[in-house]
Amino acid sequence: MTTTDTPLDDKIDPQVLKTAMVLVVGALAVVFDTTIVSVALHQLAVDLHASVTTIQWVMTGYLLALGIAVPLSTWALARFGGKRVWMVSLAVFLIGSIGSSLAWSAGALIGWRVLQGLGGGLMLPVMTTMIMQAAAGRAIGRTVTWVALPALLGPILGPLVGGLIISQLSWRYMFWVNVPFCLIGLFLAWRYLEKEPTPQQFPRLDVWGLVAFAPGIACVILALSNAGGEAGFAHPDVLVPLTVGVVALIVFALHALRTSAPLIDIRLLATRSVGSSSTVMFLSGFALYGAMLVLPLFYQEARGASALTAGIMLVPQGIGTLLSRQIAGPLTDTIGARMIATVGFLITAAATIPFCFADAHSNAWVLAAFLVVRGIGLGAITMPVMTASYVGLGRDAIAHSSVLTRTTQQLGGSFGTAVLAVLLTSQGFHAAFWWATGFALAATVLCVWLPGRKEVLEAAAAARRSA
Repeated sequence: MTTTDTPLDDKIDPQVLKTAMVLVVGALAVVFDTTIVSVALHQLAVDLHASVTTIQWVMTGYLLALGIAVPLSTWALARFGGKRVWMVSLAVFLIGSIGSSLAWSAGALIGWRVLQGLGGGLMLPVMTTMIMQAAAGRAIGRTVTWVALPALLGPILGPLVGGLIISQLSWRYMFWVNVPFCLIGLFLAWRYLEKEPTPQQFPRLDVWGLVAFAPGIACVILALSNAGGEAGFAHPDVLVPLTVGVVALIVFALHALRTSAPLIDIRLLATRSVGSSSTVMFLSGFALYGAMLVLPLFYQEARGASALTAGIMLVPQGIGTLLSRQIAGPLTDTIGARMIATVGFLITAAATIPFCFADAHSNAWVLAAFLVVRGIGLGAITMPVMTASYVGLGRDAIAHSSVLTRTTQQLGGSFGTAVLAVLLTSQGFHAAFWWATGFALAATVLCVWLPGRKEVLEAAAAARRSA
């Protein structure tokens, strides 16, 4: 029996595990912050005497800064090393959090949130890249369970903590939740992360690529954020920035294909592992982030729940995601991402269908049970698809893959949220849930493109030979 035919027995290296645990502590601040603030927009508008349109920029400005900062991570990692970039970005996020808690107006809060977004936008891809580079192609599925941990815990605890703070304390305490994670994360990074040697040659920043990509991605996210009103996509506030953004991204793509050291190496999309995982990650944004907009609104508007109660009602979905985390990672190392992701999307679709018929009188315990099942499906999507994006990649390509998958997931989430918001406004909850179900089913077709058992075993064998 050849090496590539044998089941994998790789275990996570203790050094990789230590690196993952150190980075996850800091990353939890970013994930909790996003999910906590999402339940507090109404209270922020009241306390800061701002319109809903203005206060939406507390989230929109953060997302725009996040999208702009993400592509800079590849150059920053090569120029300054992972430890320095991680600590600086975590410190920026900490300063933005403290500033947000002390904001004296809606404008000030939006400004501090933009600073938070710049720090968070660097942190997430840097965390993924550092952990995957430390793994060096071995036990990728098991390693991704640590990379995905912040994203799994955020939807469980974020709305719950946010609802609790809003109902019992001032909104300013939402941002102080980040401070312990940031301080502990900074200490652990200083103490335990290894400092990379200074490179012999400093990499050149692709300025033209940044000039095209940053406003391009910002305009697309802005357009999608504006698409939730009654006019939907047929409005100048959507069409103009969307057109500008798409044109800018096309210009960036043409530039990236011609330069030797692009800001983001989009040629990696021609690699099966990166191209397939990025495409499926885009559609997973519909199933995950789009539905995460509709579900809390369903409990609050259709069932009359408070923000805190709605947060509690969504906990079962997060529990289901954590349960599948223990299985999906090791299985991906053995049979590949294709089968697991396909089953995950089917489970997610099946568990969403009951909400297509639910109303104010539906049994809460039955809905909670389906949310557990839905969470299991989501967990079986996120980890194998993330794992697939690193199969067979060299160390230098990992940073670019992290940015590509992170960007496509963010765009998918923004697009999915915008589409479901339009459907929710025009056709109601049942239609929005049916479309969420349809997006999950459509993604199963694309899962056929993901790496299977053979590709995963061959890549792992190659990694062991080069170790």
